Amino acid sequence: MTTSQHQASGAEKSADSGEKKIESQEHPLDSSNTSNDDIAKTDTEPAPSIWRRISDTIYWVPPNCRWDPDEPPRFSMALNILFAFAGAFTVANLYYNHPILNILARDFNVSYDKVAQIPTLAQAGYAIGLFFLCPLGDLLKRRPFVLSLVLFTATMSIGLCLTQSLEGFSTIQFITGVTTVTPQLMLPLVGDLAPPNKRAAALSVVVSGFVMGILVARLLSGILTNYTSWRNVYWMSVGLQYTIFASLWAFMPDYPSSNKRLNYFKMLWSMPVMMTKHPILVQACLISLFTSATFTSFWTVLTFLLADAPYNYNSVTIGLFALIGIGTMVCTPLYARHIIDRFVPWFSVILGMTWGLIGICVGAYTGTFTVAGPIIQAFFLDLGMQTAQIANRSSIYAVEPKGRNRVNTCFMVFTFFGQLMGTSVGAQLYARGGWIGSQSFSVGCIGIAFLITFARGPFEKGWIGWTGGLHIRKKHIDSADGHTAEARNPLRRMTTKEKGAEAAKAAESADIEKNAMKEEDQRTAERAMEDLGHSGNDDGKDIRDDSNALPASGEDGIARSDKQHG
Repeated sequence: MTTSQHQASGAEKSADSGEKKIESQEHPLDSSNTSNDDIAKTDTEPAPSIWRRISDTIYWVPPNCRWDPDEPPRFSMALNILFAFAGAFTVANLYYNHPILNILARDFNVSYDKVAQIPTLAQAGYAIGLFFLCPLGDLLKRRPFVLSLVLFTATMSIGLCLTQSLEGFSTIQFITGVTTVTPQLMLPLVGDLAPPNKRAAALSVVVSGFVMGILVARLLSGILTNYTSWRNVYWMSVGLQYTIFASLWAFMPDYPSSNKRLNYFKMLWSMPVMMTKHPILVQACLISLFTSATFTSFWTVLTFLLADAPYNYNSVTIGLFALIGIGTMVCTPLYARHIIDRFVPWFSVILGMTWGLIGICVGAYTGTFTVAGPIIQAFFLDLGMQTAQIANRSSIYAVEPKGRNRVNTCFMVFTFFGQLMGTSVGAQLYARGGWIGSQSFSVGCIGIAFLITFARGPFEKGWIGWTGGLHIRKKHIDSADGHTAEARNPLRRMTTKEKGAEAAKAAESADIEKNAMKEEDQRTAERAMEDLGHSGNDDGKDIRDDSNALPASGEDGIARSDKQHG
């Protein structure tokens, strides 16, 4: 190659490199232009509104709460207590007004009969929310649904602190009553998350929280109103509601919905259908109807008894009777763990109603001359009614694994009407027959509940009868009703025992598959040997046949050859 050729080649290379440099210089310019265009486009897009940012913040799920179907969140005691705390101070919204109705009547300048509409409207709103909102727990994701209800209730409660009219107070109390159904969403969720053999103990923690909310609401309301203003009671309620919201936002896992394709109206219709399909559900509802009447009848007329002779207690002293429920709250989880979880629900219901009947009889016929009677009645009645309800809930949650919110709604509707019956009838009987007359009504209610319970045996699957005999201990400890093994809910993480059983089952399946493969290989080898043997025999036969066609050796061969030539 000549010098001129080398120079030409170098010029071409330099030209190519120059073009590449120009391209490389143009590339960043193009990219910067592109990014500028993107920035311009971004600038032209409207910024999200303040409400959108608030919504995104409310429904954002922290990493520790996000759902992993392969490893569901662990249902710990801390989460169980959180649900109990949320239920306690949510249901308390319905009972803050009970001890301060006379103060509200004075401040709003109305009569007692007009101010009595406040608790009535609160309970009516709760009944509406119970029937129309609680079933949505089977349709919607629980975390955003519960957070929305709690946030709405807390914000609406501010109006209770500020309103200056009875009409405004009553209206807001009705609305907050509708959305105060968070406790009834917590119970079915606990039924989904707790193992069947520990379900009663887990439910007892939440139920104890409900009772604490009812009792503490009356106690705190009376004390705060006595020493400060009744409006401080509702400011306290607002603070507690926002605390519940923040706690659930930070720690409540984002559980998926149980039924994504369920129609709302079909879902409502399915509740009456359930009552025609499951005898155990109907039995539990009727038992709760009559036993809950004894509870409200007692607490309604107890104030009348203690305020009159021979006791003449003031409102603060009467309010302290609510502290008796603390002993029940402590005993109930231990009782549920060692009794309800080990025996069939039928036996636990019988035992609970027995405790209630003992307490009612002692209080009814000694309460007119000694205060020890009502104290004993309060303890045993609370213990008996709570344990009976926990046992019934543990049993009925097994009948519709994907419809536990609807099952709970059916149960609570009957419970609610039983409470109304106890309040109304108990007050009327006290006016006519005094303390003994009202509590004798409670004895009759327990008697009817006993008859309903004994109409079906613990293992009966029909409407009436004792098929299956009488065994008070569970046949299957890992089941809620004692005789039906439940499939694991996908929301619940497997226990150590279930993991061991799953591993053993997988190992057994692997061994079976391995043995099947060995047998198949052995049969294949045997078939191959048989085919090879048949092939060898056929080849030998062909050789023998062909040997007749070959020329023989020796004398026979010579003789045969001579014959052919001759």
